[in-house]
Amino acid sequence: MIRDDIKQHTITAMKAGDKERTAALRLVSAKIKDRDIEARTGKAPANDDDLVIEVLQKMAKQRRESITMYVDGGREELAEQERKELAIIEEFLPSQMDEAQTRAAIEDVKSTLGADSIKDMGRVMAELKARHGAELDMSRASALVKESLT
Repeated sequence: MIRDDIKQHTITAMKAGDKERTAALRLVSAKIKDRDIEARTGKAPANDDDLVIEVLQKMAKQRRESITMYVDGGREELAEQERKELAIIEEFLPSQMDEAQTRAAIEDVKSTLGADSIKDMGRVMAELKARHGAELDMSRASALVKESLT
């Protein structure tokens, strides 16, 4: 399980004295615990790995946005810190589909659903998320679906 891998890597980083990695992994663990608490009152994913992947994807997205903002603001040292955290987070995410694979998945879903107009975008996105949620960057996929349906 991904949660166990994160715990093991945290212990290894602590033993190695890698403070930056330890801090980043502890941050990940804290976010996962926060999500566990939220899941008690709401609808929780059936699979624990799905919950962890959801948290990791959200954290990765936040880091990417922060990097863009820091670079635009001329704060390269903060952007570099975010890049390091992003690299650690991405270690635990499933490998992401490249653009060609994403386009192929979109075409497959379009043909299965018979989608041919922008009105079908919601159905296509829902099916893409159901089939490839963990290995697909949904914001990038959204732009490709829109392009494909127009």
